[in-house]
Amino acid sequence: MKKKIFLSLILILVFFHPHAWDEDVWSQSFKKISAIVPLIEENYYKEVDHEELAFSSIRGILLTLDPHSYFLDPKNLSTLREDYKGKYFGLGIMIQKHADLLKVISPLEGTPAYRLGIQPGDVISHIEGESTKPITSFQAMQKLRGEKGTKVTITISREGLDEPLDITITRAEIPLYSVPYAFMLQDDIGYIFIRNFAEGTTKEFREKMAMLEKLGMQKLVLDFRGNGGGTFLQSLEISDEFLPKGDMIVSIRGRKKYYSREFRASLNDQYEHIPLVILISQGTASAPEIVSGAVQDHDRGLIIGQDSWGKGLVQTVFPLSKEAAVAITTARYYTPSGRSIQRDYTYLEDYRLKRDVPEEREVKYTEGGRKVLGQGGISPDYKAELSYKPLTYMLLLRGAVFSYGRKFAEKQTPLSRELMKDKIIDRSFEVNSRVFEDFKAHLEKVGISFKPEDFEEAKAELKRELEREIFSSIWGIEEGMKVFRQSDPLIQKAVAVFPEAEKLIH
Repeated sequence: MKKKIFLSLILILVFFHPHAWDEDVWSQSFKKISAIVPLIEENYYKEVDHEELAFSSIRGILLTLDPHSYFLDPKNLSTLREDYKGKYFGLGIMIQKHADLLKVISPLEGTPAYRLGIQPGDVISHIEGESTKPITSFQAMQKLRGEKGTKVTITISREGLDEPLDITITRAEIPLYSVPYAFMLQDDIGYIFIRNFAEGTTKEFREKMAMLEKLGMQKLVLDFRGNGGGTFLQSLEISDEFLPKGDMIVSIRGRKKYYSREFRASLNDQYEHIPLVILISQGTASAPEIVSGAVQDHDRGLIIGQDSWGKGLVQTVFPLSKEAAVAITTARYYTPSGRSIQRDYTYLEDYRLKRDVPEEREVKYTEGGRKVLGQGGISPDYKAELSYKPLTYMLLLRGAVFSYGRKFAEKQTPLSRELMKDKIIDRSFEVNSRVFEDFKAHLEKVGISFKPEDFEEAKAELKRELEREIFSSIWGIEEGMKVFRQSDPLIQKAVAVFPEAEKLIH
């Protein structure tokens, strides 16, 4: 065991130490490692996991570099590959934590979970006999995924079942779509949401665009809110869809010549002349910031939302073995106007909590002379944000809106039984005062109290959320998202500024 940890730490030292082959430095560093290992082995209050100790050492070294250089252990490397390839091996269910309950949002059609009858609203109380109460939805997702053909047993609690049900499911290949939603907002305005940037993003995007064009789309709202990034190549390809051949997309600068390059649009006759509005949020980072920066700097479209995250660093993944790798920052990137959008990360806690945008920021100018700022992410042309009242947050967190939507769809509330006695409600349905009273009765039944004045204050938000859950439960998640987006304040703002976006088309 000692030999294993020695070898691991030596490899770490050789790989990362800038003077690893300097005999004096090597000798001193090795002596330090040699001293600490036996101390841990002999004195720590419990046995140590040697592999995790080695992994933690790598993580510690990378933390001294920047927030975005990181270690990929076997689990994280597997997840990265899944995200990049756009597929994973698992059950095919969307899950979410509501308080301490792990609930099924929806099984994906045609997947193992779907075929075995897993239903929206089911509670997964145990995975392989272990309770899901103390774990996050991400940790649960990792437990549910695994090798193709392997089995996992989950315990389901469902309203109407006298006792929990154990179900053993064989894992299969499940597609992960990075462009999950696309639909028409109005007769000539299309909407596309890009969740992340993966190997198939451009292909999915082009398919969605072709579909929307057949429906009459002449303008586009492109939604990057919550998009945390992905592959650099896909950010170039998506940018190229909107920029004419030869336009700068992004430049990178690193210590090595290979990492100091310019990247320009290489295609024409894509979507260079479609009026464009992009939506961003604080969670928009990296790859979508490259696209947004290129569009903004070339005065190609308008940006609406909040200041984006501000990640202007490029990582390259270097394999350490078949099951481990490191992602190391090899360059900074710069938008076409020459600005770096990277926020200062001197104080990591402030950086992670996004509390460190400087008051004085670098000023650059777009092709048309508009002022744009660096160092704090992409600043939108129109600032707008979607924030919820405390009551709305509480009801969403406790799963009250979700559970009501399910009950309404299944005719388990007084109003839904009345409205859907003979037929299903149609897509012109809107949440009104009768639905609110029905919802209040549901909250009382499940023991959730609230102040009447708080409910009144949150009514507009709750209307949108209730319509999303009811439509999702009856017609599917995309229909729920469509009705939800129609009343989205940021999308309404995007529609309003299209006359200005049209003037930017050359």
